[in-house]
Amino acid sequence: MKTRKEKRKIRHKRIRKKIKGKKGCPRLCVFKSLKHIYCQLIDDEKGKTILSVNDSEIKKSKIKKQKSKIEIAREVGRLIAKKALERKTKRVIFDRGGCKYHGKVKALAEGAREGGLKF
Repeated sequence: MKTRKEKRKIRHKRIRKKIKGKKGCPRLCVFKSLKHIYCQLIDDEKGKTILSVNDSEIKKSKIKKQKSKIEIAREVGRLIAKKALERKTKRVIFDRGGCKYHGKVKALAEGAREGGLKF
């Protein structure tokens, strides 16, 4: 029997076969652990991370005051959208990293859309 982690990796490989990030349209990759959530903009042609954001950046600021993990994920989405728009990137390809599209992953995607990213 495969563990949850192994199943997520299999799903992520299946998704990555279809998704490629480019310079003009990078891949917005999401990774979540039980405590934290991370996202990156990745240019797959060069194999480089353009920028990354995680929830510790939100926790350092004064915004954190007793928010749920879903609200923090939404703020992470807004923050990566803000940083991406500063770099003049408006379109991205969303890569949910093998996770189901609900809860924290969905909140991050909605926050990025609210921030101005299109995918």
